[in-house]
This record gives sequence, C-alpha cells and structure tokens, in this order.
Amino acid sequence: MSGATSREPSDSVGQPEVDITNERRGAERVASGVFTPRGELRASISAGALLGAGYVLTRVGEMARVGEVLYWISLVIGMVFGGRAAWHAIRSRKVDIDVLMVVAAGLAAYIGHPEEGALLLFLFVLSGALEDLAMARTQREIESLHTLMPKGAMVLRGGEWVEVDAQTLVAGERVKVRPGERVPADCVVVQGESSMDQSAMTGEAMPRHVAEGDELYAGTINTDDPLEARVLRGVSESSLQKILDLVTTAREQREPVQRVIDRVNEPYAVGVLVVSAVVALVWRYGVGQSWTEAATTAITLLIVASPCALVIATPTATLAGIARGARGGVLFKGGQSIERLSGMRAVCFDKTGTLTVGRPRVYEVHPVGWSDGKELLALAAGLEADSTHPIAVAVRECAAMRGIEPVAFERVDHTTAKGLRGVHGSVEVRLGSVAFVRESIPECFRARVDEVLSRVRARGHIAVVVTRAGVEGREGVSGGVNGEAAVIIMADAVREGAREMIEELHVLGVRPLRMLTGDHRETASRVASRLGIDLVDAELLPEDKLRIVEAMQREHGSVGVIGDGVNDAPALAAASVSIGIGAIGTAAALESADIVLLSENLRSVSWAVRLARSVRRRVAFNLSLALGVIVVMSISTLVLSALGRPIDVGWGVVAHEGGTLAVVLNSLWLLRFPGLGRRAERVTNREMYRGSGSAVLAGAR
Repeated sequence: MSGATSREPSDSVGQPEVDITNERRGAERVASGVFTPRGELRASISAGALLGAGYVLTRVGEMARVGEVLYWISLVIGMVFGGRAAWHAIRSRKVDIDVLMVVAAGLAAYIGHPEEGALLLFLFVLSGALEDLAMARTQREIESLHTLMPKGAMVLRGGEWVEVDAQTLVAGERVKVRPGERVPADCVVVQGESSMDQSAMTGEAMPRHVAEGDELYAGTINTDDPLEARVLRGVSESSLQKILDLVTTAREQREPVQRVIDRVNEPYAVGVLVVSAVVALVWRYGVGQSWTEAATTAITLLIVASPCALVIATPTATLAGIARGARGGVLFKGGQSIERLSGMRAVCFDKTGTLTVGRPRVYEVHPVGWSDGKELLALAAGLEADSTHPIAVAVRECAAMRGIEPVAFERVDHTTAKGLRGVHGSVEVRLGSVAFVRESIPECFRARVDEVLSRVRARGHIAVVVTRAGVEGREGVSGGVNGEAAVIIMADAVREGAREMIEELHVLGVRPLRMLTGDHRETASRVASRLGIDLVDAELLPEDKLRIVEAMQREHGSVGVIGDGVNDAPALAAASVSIGIGAIGTAAALESADIVLLSENLRSVSWAVRLARSVRRRVAFNLSLALGVIVVMSISTLVLSALGRPIDVGWGVVAHEGGTLAVVLNSLWLLRFPGLGRRAERVTNREMYRGSGSAVLAGAR
C-alpha cells in the first residue's frame, strides 16, 4: 500500500489495464486477465455472493451442509488471490500484510470458522481491488498528459508537404499546423497568426494569441487559422516531454513520513505475528481460555493490528494531489514538494519575468530636441538589430509595427549593462542608460531628460535614452546643431492575477511577501505598491538576494522563492521551496524548481498552496484514522477477551477493511479540489500595439 506504482500489460482484450504494485501486494504481480484490479473486483464480488448465500442456507436446516460448502468455496476464491500475493512476498523473503491476512484466514478455517476466514478474504480482496482501481484512476489523471503528445505531423520535405510520425521531426524543419490539430513539437511561427488552446497543460480557459515569431509548444491545439512554423526541438526534447518525465519522477518520490512507514512495514508485520502467537499462548495458559477462544482472540488481534490503512494513508493522498495539480497546470516534483509548500510561511518574489511578464513594450517616445519620430525609431531599431535583449526586441517590434525600416550602421559597439554606440555616416548615435549617454546630451536638454526619466520611474515603467551628436548643416535634419536626444518609454505589464495572488497569500497567513529585484528602486517600489507587497529590496546583485533569503529563513523558517527559473539561481537553490512561474517552455524552470506553474495566471500560486495544505490535512486525517483503528481495536480486542466478552472476528474484519476504504475515499476526494474558475478575457499583445501605435507617433511628434 505504498505509493510506488507501475503499469503492467494485461492478457485481457482491448487496452491494457493499469495495475498498482505496492507493499501490500508484497511483490510485482504477473499480470493476466484474471489478476488485474477489475479481475480481483469480480472475484471478490463472487466470493461475497457465495458467502452471503452460504449464510442464508446455513439458517435453513436441510440446506446447512450446502451453506457450509459455499463458505469453503468463497474461502478458496479469496485464498487464490490473497494467497498468490502472499506467496510472492514469501518468495521475496518478506512478511507483509498479505501474509498476515492469509495466515489469519487460514487459522480461522482451521479452528472451525471458515465463514470468518472467507469474510476476511472477501473484504481484504475487495478493498485491495477498490484501492488499486482508485490508485489507477489517480495515475490516469496524471498520465492523461500523455494523450497530449502528438502522433503525426505535416512537414515540408523534398518540396512537398507530407504526413510523418512526429517522432521523426528534427530541429529546423518546417511544419504546418492546421485548425484543430496539435502542435507536433516545440517550434516558432514563421507564417500566419492564430489562437492556441493550452488549457490541458496550463488550466487556462482563454486561448493564447500567437503570430510570427511566437513560440508554440508541443501538445497545444490550434483553434483558428492554419500556421507554418519552424521546429526548435525534437519531440523527445520538447517541453511537454520534460513535463511528462517530471510527473513520472514525482509519482515515485516518497515523503519523509512514508519512508518511515516503508522501513518499519516488514518489521511491524513480523511483530504482529509474534505478538499474536504470544497472546494465543498467554490466553490459553495464563488466562485459562480454551485453544479455540485463545486462537480467536489472536486471529482478531492479527487482523485489527495489520497496517493496511496506515501504509496507504500518505501515498494515496499524495498521488491524488499530484494528479489534481497536473490537471490544473501545477507540477509538483513529488510529495516532498507538496509538504514544503504547505508549510511555506513567507515568500520572496523576483520581479521581471515573475510578477511582470518580462517583455517590455514601447508605449511612448518622448522627444527632446528631435522632430522626426520615424527617423528616431529607424536609428534605435538599427542599433538594436542584432541584440536579443528584451528592450531591443521591444524597440524593433515597435518600428516593425509602424512599417519603419531600421537604419544600417557601419559599426556598433556594445558596453555591457550600459548601452550601445554606433556610427552612421559621420554621426555617432548612442542608446542606453542616462549615465551612458549623458555626455552626448546637449547641456540645455539634460535637465529635461532627467525630469522625464523621473516621471517614468515614478510610474514604475522602463526607459532608455537615444542621442545623436551635433550634425550642423546635415541634409534632412531640422535643427539639431548641438545634438539631439529622446526618451523611449516602455512598460513591463504586471502578470494576470498578481494582485489576487498577493491578497490570497495574505489570507492564507503567508507573510511577509518580499520583492527582490535588481531593478531601479523607484520602479520596484511602484510595482510593489500597486500589488500590495509587504517589503521591497531593489538594485540587488544575486549574492544580495541569497543573503536576504537566508536571513528570512532564520527568522520565519520555511521561505519560498518564486522566480523564472533562469535568473536568481542562488536564491532559488537556498529556498525551502522554489517555484517556477509561466515556464511551459523554460527548460531551466522545469529542471531547477521544486514546483512548476505552467499557467501565466499568478493566482495559481495561491491555488497551489491551498491544494498542498488540503493534501497535508487529508494525510493527517488518514494517519490519525489508521492509527486510531489499530490502537482502539487492538486494545479492545485484548481487554474484552480477557473479560470474557471477546470481539467477533467479523467485527474486527469490518473495522480493519472499513478503515482502509475510508482512507482511500478521503484521498480520492482531492481529485475534486476546486479550480481557479474561468479567468477574465485579456487583451492580446497585438491588440495593445494596435491601440498604442498612434501614441508612439504622437510622442515622437
């Protein structure tokens, strides 16, 4: 009854059934059409029907012998399934729950009570079958991600479009994704625009708008117009495959409490056998009961003290939590991740790429001594032509949206973390921080530039400055004898659900919430104020973030760090629990974070915390129930037997197996954990551009 699972082939017709191999079964089963969870369920129901019929017939005088025969047939059916698992355990030199139950049933039949042995094995096999089917359902919830893996692809080979196996795709090939089809591999759009349904992977209801240059992820569905795309990675290296590998690994990880239970499982089973034998001897020679009475007490004790419910208490809830999280776009890397998240008391956030989308967009160009906005954008885009920096991408996209061709520079020099310097003709053009370009700004304009930058930072936005040296008499330039300058203003939008996440974490008692960023203090403070974040630390280096996280752990205990999985590596490594956000295509986040949130809606963070805490509550309930049944029933069995009022073996069986079923059902309820609900419709980046293009030119004028 541990959380280890495996899929085994079936001899039955149709799809192979899922079988759950666990400590209760003692060893890996040899699967067949009979020895599957459904086969066991049918057999146990048959055994139960025979047992019930036997009970009725034994109450009819002339049919009593037939009823006795039905008892034995029911017992034999139970022995076939229970004894098979016990035999595998003995061959592996183990004494586990299967052995305990078979021994107890055999002893009950030996002392003349085959009906009680049959009842024990009927309920034992029935609960085992139901448990396996429940665990199989949990595993199917997890493995439903495998259905997202595309099978075929339309690829351009030899000048023709051909249908091929998606596994044969290689990086660089051109594929076509038609409406309703799944994207065959991670790729980038090269022609067309459409909407992509990512709900099965991220839990987000609204489609994602994509256009030329946007990445597509394997397994997502094209809902609108046909697209052509270039393959970035083969199927085996796709983001979806990494997610599948992550979830598969997560299923096999044990939580600390489960590792303890696994270690003591076999010694405990041996101990129960020994104690039961001692009780039989003491009750016979010490208490003075008959052998039948003493054996009945020992058998009842052996049954109620068996740790069936205890062994499955943790893995059933954990696997159900992992399955529910995977369906909601939250990937837990095992039970330890759930445990750590549930105990998280404070959080540190990265800003860029985490609380904000990390993709700045130009929304205004503020001229200072410059008259032509088109020429400004052409020069800025030309300087940034070969850069992959997000600011460079924003400048180029702005120019492209207005149909402005970048200017070709004869030479461009890059100064790390400061800016770019280029030569066009005999004129030097600079773009970057105000400190980098200040000497190129005419003195009469410097105060004005500082004033604009101050207002930009106060709004929590981003700005770079463009300058051009004096070009007196140059054709096509109006004014500008002493040089010109302009401020390009960009905004990095706050992620969807960020404020709701902050509010919900506060309600959950997670406090303080602290922003750690290398960005400018005014910009960081503005974003933090809008979101309601408790503490802000800006202009930090990676070692500063590490120092702050370590200090918070000393003060608050369990501290989570939420980032993009690429930056802030030292802080993520030092955190009690690290969470990667919006990382459906970020390999670093999938590999480094304890938990990966595929949805870009930040409310997934608080939802994941609530889910983790629900898992821990159900684990605690399961353990309390299992231990309670063992302790109460064991003590009652001994005390009442010593007082001459022994508990019937049948009641011991009902209590033992009832506790096991209660644990399974309580855990399965996690699969019904409520989701985030339908999110509000948001404006796409392309629509924002269409609305802001006029503002860009207005600013340029």
